[in-house]
Amino acid sequence: MESTEEVNTQPIGLDVGTSRIVVARALGKKYDYKTQLNAFFTLPYSRLAESLLQRENVFHAVDGDEIVVAGNDAEKLAEVFHAETRRPMKEGVLNPQEPHAVDVVKRLIEKLMGKPATAGQKVFFSIPAPASGSQGGIRHHQEAIRQVLTDLGYEATPIEEGLAVVFGELSAANFSGIGISCGSGLCNVCLAVLSVPVISFSIPRAGDFIDAQAALVTGDVANRTRVHKEQPAFCLHGMNGDRVNNALSVYYDEVIEGLVKSLKDNISAAQKLPRLTQAIPLVLAGGTVIPEGFQERFRTALQFNELPVKLSEVRVSTEPLNATARGALMAALC
Repeated sequence: MESTEEVNTQPIGLDVGTSRIVVARALGKKYDYKTQLNAFFTLPYSRLAESLLQRENVFHAVDGDEIVVAGNDAEKLAEVFHAETRRPMKEGVLNPQEPHAVDVVKRLIEKLMGKPATAGQKVFFSIPAPASGSQGGIRHHQEAIRQVLTDLGYEATPIEEGLAVVFGELSAANFSGIGISCGSGLCNVCLAVLSVPVISFSIPRAGDFIDAQAALVTGDVANRTRVHKEQPAFCLHGMNGDRVNNALSVYYDEVIEGLVKSLKDNISAAQKLPRLTQAIPLVLAGGTVIPEGFQERFRTALQFNELPVKLSEVRVSTEPLNATARGALMAALC
């Protein structure tokens, strides 16, 4: 059995997602995951408020005349005040409209990862793929996260999110196939052959789009809509009379149809697509794919948008929320 010290010196996988930050470590033949909501909530500063938060062990920091509560605790406070949490990231990258963005992400990463066990401990961290040929601030985001990790003492390497899904899910297929991560800010897609990315792109309509549009037509706040969507009982089985479920179903369909059409268009437009003699698997990951019925609706959309490559299977990851972090870890271990 390996010692704790030996385990802690191994490489780490880090998924820096718009909604959640997930850290993956190898523990023997198993994986250990830690996660925090990638969000924050601010309160006016007072000594009393700060002392109460300290007493309740709420993760926070004082920034001038504000108290910034971050991570899972931010959602709890937002529920109390019936308000939206704020996001340090938007559409897969650091939000330029949020002055707290880098500080919040840095504190969450440090909370989840701590200091490296040895100087230069290796970590692979997720970044989004370009959307429709535009970088959309990806390079700045990548270097900002790399600097956060470097300042903590890690040796940091970026990996695109869709490729991370391929590493995490398709080892049995020699890392050949299509990995899709449907998160909050983006849907990231990668077609890889023998672990080499051939096509990689993202689309901006994902979980946040579903939440925001459903909230608009139901008169609720997006945060509550997201919480409703993430309940185990929520499923995608058409219009069933519940106005929130109906609204979510409509915009889920819009996201799925747009994703499949983009997948078909991008593969069709590829000029140097390798000759694939065998059918390849397609794996869906990310929090947006969790509801029951997602896979069936995705399969239906594929029937109306036949891909120019043959698929051997279409499946959802057994751990959709952890797939990207696990894939980043596996890439770091290679």
